[in-house]
Amino acid sequence: MSDRPELWVAHVGRIPYGEAVRLQERVRAARLAGELPDVLLMLEHPPVYSKGRRTEAGELPLGDDWYRARGIEVIETDRGGRVTYHGPGQLVGYPIMAVGRVRPHIETMERALVAALADEGIEAQAPADLIGVWTDGRKIASIGVHVSRGVSMHGFAVNVDNDLTPFEWIVPCGITGVRMTSIALERGGPADLPCFRRRAAWRFAEAFERRQRIVSLERVLAATDPAHATRPEPVPA
Repeated sequence: MSDRPELWVAHVGRIPYGEAVRLQERVRAARLAGELPDVLLMLEHPPVYSKGRRTEAGELPLGDDWYRARGIEVIETDRGGRVTYHGPGQLVGYPIMAVGRVRPHIETMERALVAALADEGIEAQAPADLIGVWTDGRKIASIGVHVSRGVSMHGFAVNVDNDLTPFEWIVPCGITGVRMTSIALERGGPADLPCFRRRAAWRFAEAFERRQRIVSLERVLAATDPAHATRPEPVPA
């Protein structure tokens, strides 16, 4: 048997951003209390712009009301980084993990995503002077984390087969002129999100030297509060 510590991986489905934050907070409290090992929550969000702590007003130039009128939530967060977009067809991963130093944590995440994208036939890089993962000058994955008392929240988002248009209405990650891309765009055809989710989870566990264990979200929640082990209400696909 492997002597590597476990990483519980749970597929959550598509849930609103605010519910995902509450879920992370609940899992993080259990991780701090030693009731859970490290956990990776894998999910999708309905359309939403999430603002990092360093987001500036000019990064959403059309105004919050304009975005909301088009069905895109605008939400403040406590993660690092700037504004980004999440939507259906994008894989979001939230690692709730014990973390030493933040920068090595981010760099390990980047290596995991580069490896997962290589499994898809996409050559990607994580430039030393930028956060996230890029391919041929186009950004394909964003990363933003928050670490408190040695345990992380938030994480990464990989464009798999999602509409990239909402990125054009903001300054993604605070980088003027950035070009966003996706697995589907790079491959010139549809991309399989469930397949990539499995690859990303495997590569994530490998990069962090963890032993992956696939668990239900209900099992994760039961460890946080057995009396309230109910799954967040999913958003219809």
